[in-house]
Amino acid sequence: MFAPAQPICPVAGIRAIEKTLIPSARPSLMERAGRAAAEDAVRLLIDRPGPVLVACGPGNNGGDGFVMARQLLQAGREVTVAFAGTADALPPDAAKAYADFVAAGGTWIPELPPVPARGWALVVDALFGIGLGRPVTGRLAAWIQTLNAQCAPRMALDIPSGLDADAGRLMGETFRATHTTTFIALKPGLLTLDGPDHCGEISLQRLEIDAPSWAPDVGWEITPSLFAKQLQPRPRNTHKGRYGDAAVLGGDSGMAGAALLAGRAALWLGAGRVYCGLLDPAAPSVDVLRPELMLRRAEALPEALSALAVGPGLGRSGAAADLVAQAIERDIPLLIDADGLNLVAESAELEGRLVKRTAPTLLTPHPAEAGRLLDCDTAEVQQDRVASARELARRYRATVVLKGCGSIIATADGRWYINGTGHPGMATAGMGDVLSGLVVSLLAQGWPPTDAMIAGVHLHGAAADRLAREGVGPVGLGAGEVVEAARGVFNGWLVARSRSPGWGAAGLS
Repeated sequence: MFAPAQPICPVAGIRAIEKTLIPSARPSLMERAGRAAAEDAVRLLIDRPGPVLVACGPGNNGGDGFVMARQLLQAGREVTVAFAGTADALPPDAAKAYADFVAAGGTWIPELPPVPARGWALVVDALFGIGLGRPVTGRLAAWIQTLNAQCAPRMALDIPSGLDADAGRLMGETFRATHTTTFIALKPGLLTLDGPDHCGEISLQRLEIDAPSWAPDVGWEITPSLFAKQLQPRPRNTHKGRYGDAAVLGGDSGMAGAALLAGRAALWLGAGRVYCGLLDPAAPSVDVLRPELMLRRAEALPEALSALAVGPGLGRSGAAADLVAQAIERDIPLLIDADGLNLVAESAELEGRLVKRTAPTLLTPHPAEAGRLLDCDTAEVQQDRVASARELARRYRATVVLKGCGSIIATADGRWYINGTGHPGMATAGMGDVLSGLVVSLLAQGWPPTDAMIAGVHLHGAAADRLAREGVGPVGLGAGEVVEAARGVFNGWLVARSRSPGWGAAGLS
């Protein structure tokens, strides 16, 4: 039905697994990794004659490359290995992989060769692995530049060389892969910041290791399987009161559209009733495109609400700050976005009230807003997006999404997730407002905060992806267009869930 969520493991967790399992693993983890990489390479090489170039570095990533090269040689492929190190300086496992490669008839050269007349069928980056601690410069930077220029599929082993495995930062010259075979678990850097632009298609080879059983701090890549239990088709005997009263508070002068976008998203994702409280005294009393929305003055929202989102188009006036303070005091799930976050960052009083809330709090900052909340600059937030999101969640006792390429979701109790849906066409005004509306709608319908956040974020990107496949965008995609697509994707999930084996009566519980 839904693809299972895959584990994400920081470098420290991978090292802990390796320390525990390497002494007893048979075959060795390096042998397993090289074989798995060779199997992925064979799939890429179907209908692609010609030689394979494997660039091996001076450490264990190079050892993976030697195992892979040996496997391809034994499968009858023509393989050229360029080795940037010396055999007597290799770590023990990599030295054995090197010796096995030579014993199988493999040879190597110390520099990248000229491109053969036929071209390369595949180029493989096995230069640096997840332990890279300094920028790539000099000779190996030149190697990476040459590899990136090849008109062939480019495959990275574990992670593209030059990419920070934990943060997705570029560390000097970085390999730009079309395919990455990663081992044991996904790495955060593959999925966020600059990682998605450099890793291409990812193949996770778990090497018969269950990372969550061995590593202390595993996250998860988001798929609908994480929130499938909430995807319950509605009974026929129902009414709007069962699906909650959602509200959006914002829409100061010139920004009423932000609140209306959020309100429309909440409505189209199924909230029973949706209110928009608008600060602009000249705001309309009816949304002519969605007259089902109930528009109110900002101070006139009903007391009995199921969930509230504050921030879309809110502005930073004194009146806006008062409304944020009042919203914080409501004993209902509260989502804070945009200027709502900025007002909290500017006021120690608001911040103090926020952290004392007992009802669920959800925060949806982009990196600049996150920096204000953490009292640092945007660059520091982006330096380690997972750590930044988790610190926000801990500090504010909230469920947080740090938006951006590979949005990070973190919870106050330490869980964390990375989302892979969405595309650059979403970098346009109003997208964050739509996300707020999707999440507050799920909250109003009774979804737990973490499920509402991960589902809303994943759905937001999946809707944009569907539109791109249909020829709408990515360039020029409007936030409002995502709303209807989100409804379609969500209903598709409901159908898929209802058809899953074993759903039956349990699905109605």
